[in-house]
Amino acid sequence: MAETLLDLKDLRCPLPVLRANRALRGMPSGARLRVLATDPASVSDFQAYCRESGHALLAWSEEAGVFSFVIRRRADEPAGTDGA
Repeated sequence: MAETLLDLKDLRCPLPVLRANRALRGMPSGARLRVLATDPASVSDFQAYCRESGHALLAWSEEAGVFSFVIRRRADEPAGTDGA
């Protein structure tokens, strides 16, 4: 499956997570987003964001000060369900 790339290098917390959230809202369920960031706080930010939002943090890595996060958009609940 193809990934969408979002280059957010040089942005500081909370902007990388906020921009990734905006991008994910416009993507279909199951789509993958790769985010590039340079803020060291983005590691814990994206881990917490994915845990709380239901999106899957498939992988993350760091190379030469650039963090790469691969996120799979969560499946949306069908209309009319209450999630119970």
